[in-house]
Amino acid sequence: MAPAIQAENLVKTFGDVRALDGVSLDVPEGTVLGLLGPNGAGKTTTVRVLTTLLRPDSGRAVVAGVDVLKHPNQVRSLIGLSGQYAAVDEYLTGFENLQMVGELYQMTARAAKARALELLEWFNLTEAKDRTAKTYSGGMRRRLDLAAALVVRPPVMFLDEPTTGLDPRNRLALWEVIETLVEQGTTLLLTTQYLEEADRLAHDIAVVDHGRVIARGTADQLKAQIGGERIEVVVHRADLVADAVATLSGYALGEPAVERNTRRITVPVSGGARVLADVIRDLDARSIEIDDIGLRRPTLDDVFLTLTGHVAEAADEENGTDATGRGRGGRGTGGTAGDESGPDQDKQAVAAGTEL
Repeated sequence: MAPAIQAENLVKTFGDVRALDGVSLDVPEGTVLGLLGPNGAGKTTTVRVLTTLLRPDSGRAVVAGVDVLKHPNQVRSLIGLSGQYAAVDEYLTGFENLQMVGELYQMTARAAKARALELLEWFNLTEAKDRTAKTYSGGMRRRLDLAAALVVRPPVMFLDEPTTGLDPRNRLALWEVIETLVEQGTTLLLTTQYLEEADRLAHDIAVVDHGRVIARGTADQLKAQIGGERIEVVVHRADLVADAVATLSGYALGEPAVERNTRRITVPVSGGARVLADVIRDLDARSIEIDDIGLRRPTLDDVFLTLTGHVAEAADEENGTDATGRGRGGRGTGGTAGDESGPDQDKQAVAAGTEL
């Protein structure tokens, strides 16, 4: 069976910036691919190419069996898009927002109204359907934005950091909606910087950095790549840190990591609970008092930092700014460098079938 989403050697440059440098990926039908990477890695540019909003300099992309470059209008009829920012019209009510999207997709007025009411109920927005979107909370606006991406029941969805800025309760609620979509057979490409989000939702994960896919696999496979277990020790007093490091070094498979302000020492080990018991006995024998000790496996945070070597602080090609927020040739916010569109135009362009 052909993948629902497939990209081959995508290249896209903005001036001197090579936003995509040969990105290749595929997403099997009915699964979720999590696209991880620091700011400026190329995540949003990849999404915009796959959703027909940007033309790559070279490469090939196919979505739902349709060539993105040859038949963009057909692709737009088969996808839903929810960008980094809630792309709703603040001066329309929740109901009017969804009805407008339906009519942009050329649904009849009756069908658009019926679908809007259905989605408002699903996303728990029925009581607020006649309020203007500018009165909605951040979580409500996010839910309305995702509802708009589902107006035509697309078989393929692109979610670009869909829970950015949400509080934990609203984030969990959106995760449940996303899981329901996948259970119903929707294929998702999800970009995120919340590692817990990718760990929970994604069947497969691709790590992107500097416009390239640098690692691919399940969460467990990626964690296994960077090594096994770690022992974490919090010593009781700062003057005991040096002695604790010396003791732990005898068990470590690599250099101990020391957080001086928290008195926390982390060392990579192998041997599981047996080694942990040995460490506890050794620390006790040396009268090194501890506040906490534990054995843990690598997290996706460990994977992310190990593979990329840095956090989200690179130039952000997705909105045309550098790490300080200064412009780099783009106009406005939320668009791509050299492109004047923003999140509202993105969603409406996909719905209406227009080129940006």
